[in-house]
Amino acid sequence: MSLEEELDIVLEKGVDQTAEDMLERIEAAYGEVPYIFSFMKDQPELLVTKILHNNAILRSSRFLDPKTIELISIAVAASIRCNHCLELHLRIAKRMEISDEEITAALLVASNMANASVLAMATRELSKIKTPCSDDDEDTCEVCQMSNGKPVNV
Repeated sequence: MSLEEELDIVLEKGVDQTAEDMLERIEAAYGEVPYIFSFMKDQPELLVTKILHNNAILRSSRFLDPKTIELISIAVAASIRCNHCLELHLRIAKRMEISDEEITAALLVASNMANASVLAMATRELSKIKTPCSDDDEDTCEVCQMSNGKPVNV
């Protein structure tokens, strides 16, 4: 459904009824309503705009199939350590018949990225302590990628 069609429905049915209908469609599609949507159900204007936003993102992800989107959701939920999100997306993945091996692969990629981000942040900070940048430097600092206090385009 396009954004225009979704907006027409909101205008025709009103925000309250649209919110109820959206929650029913989400439950039919996923087998449950995610916590954040349940939490927002008493604020239908916020709920509808959140779902419209989510739908726009999914439409713009037309090059990704639903299975890939779910594996990305699992990886991100794991890397940001959101247990509720992870549990939800694991249940959805199981309903989609995504294999444990595929889920494990996504989790390993997520853990590798999370590990690398910790190392990158920490080693940059450590390097700054060893070789701090000075405003006098003509060259670009390899550690913080700054040149005379200005970011270098990479």
